[in-house]
Amino acid sequence: MRILQNLIGGRWEDSHSESLRDLVNPATEDVIARVPGGSTVDVDRAVAAAVEAQPAWAALSVAERVEQLNRWADAIAEHAEELGELECQEMGKPVGLATSFIAGAVQGFRAAVDEALTYPFVETLPGADGSETKIVRHPLGATAVITPWNFPIPMVLGALGPLLAAGNTVVIKPSERSPLSTARLFELSSTLPPGVVNLVLGDARAGAPLVEHDSIRLVHFTGSVDSGRRIGAGTGGRLCRSILELGGKDPVVVDADVDPQATAAAIAFGAFVNTGQICTSMERIYVHRDIADAFVDALVDAASTYALGDGHDANTVLGPLVDERQRDIVHHHVTDAVERGARVLTGGAIPTRKGFFYPATVLVDVDDSMRVMTEETFGPIAPVVVVSSFEEALERASASRFALGATVYTHNPEHAAAAAGIPAGVTWINQWQGGGPERLYEPAGDSGMGATGARAAYDAATRPSSIHTAAAPVPARS
Repeated sequence: MRILQNLIGGRWEDSHSESLRDLVNPATEDVIARVPGGSTVDVDRAVAAAVEAQPAWAALSVAERVEQLNRWADAIAEHAEELGELECQEMGKPVGLATSFIAGAVQGFRAAVDEALTYPFVETLPGADGSETKIVRHPLGATAVITPWNFPIPMVLGALGPLLAAGNTVVIKPSERSPLSTARLFELSSTLPPGVVNLVLGDARAGAPLVEHDSIRLVHFTGSVDSGRRIGAGTGGRLCRSILELGGKDPVVVDADVDPQATAAAIAFGAFVNTGQICTSMERIYVHRDIADAFVDALVDAASTYALGDGHDANTVLGPLVDERQRDIVHHHVTDAVERGARVLTGGAIPTRKGFFYPATVLVDVDDSMRVMTEETFGPIAPVVVVSSFEEALERASASRFALGATVYTHNPEHAAAAAGIPAGVTWINQWQGGGPERLYEPAGDSGMGATGARAAYDAATRPSSIHTAAAPVPARS
């Protein structure tokens, strides 16, 4: 049985942790690897390697860093299918879906890295009196990135590009629930200088000392609200920057003037793809009563096409949830809703088969007091609320402690303009997940804090300082 190792200063090392946990394939329930629990010693060594490597990495020209990072991207692209296979093994995602997301993530990584070539690391601002102010943006130093289990490779690549291209070094701790593909990703990083990227495996026994380390200058964390609050409090106390993406309960508004069948198919994808394990999954659906019946019928029909199965089967659309614990959360949200008066139109039961599967599920007669409408479900559940007006839908869509993403389907220009009032980091009009690498956003509320995307990511990865030079020098000593 393979025991995963840490990558520290360019070398693969056994963990100093005395405990190991089984990594289980969620489709078969077979053990596929063993993962160390993590230790402070591992973290200290990894951070020390990142600190040691950072000055030389920052001393390279921007073009040299970009070239090296793009060579790594070349290697990742060549192994995208292999990485997708590993994601399938560790968290159940269909291989084809995983591979496509990884290919997209490589493109995003390249775009983010290439942004460094035009980012103003040095700006010169002339003064009216002939003076000059130069603004220089310096890398922060050694940084920490903690990624979730639902998109192992894309989440790592999404965080790393600007941090590395700006001259920082990084210690990565992937989720202990899906570290296999990330370990392989870093096996492909040998083109980078030792210590520029470091990998530490484990659970909170690795995560806590990493985010609390005095030599870490920024923490980029994607995960639960409770963990994010603790990290934010800790980094704030140390006056260390943090970027926190903590999940969502994304609403969808369906206006009366859209095609109910086409919109239902789009929303089924947004609710069920990756088995609903996406931070911006569609988790609250508000549909206008004028088209509600046709929309719900079409949504149920669409749900029936999401076939359950092992992700190695080309016919599989819906893989398993990552583990039994996550499936229990999803099923509890459904049973809580039913106990409070909701109806299940399709799905809603744990299959009698090996693996942590759960079917695409449509709920109606839900209300905003149910857990499935107030807590992040992270599963293939589509709860539908019928509303009397577009204005009511916007009001209810906005009434959440989460503020990550939102989607609105409408052909009414005034309604589309009003959708901008939803307090979300990203609002999509008529196309879920639309937009390119220039997209910039910041979550709010329990969804986190810290702007990311495009140049905002470089702003977060650097520290500006100003050098002002007077027009007339001070007279020299005679």
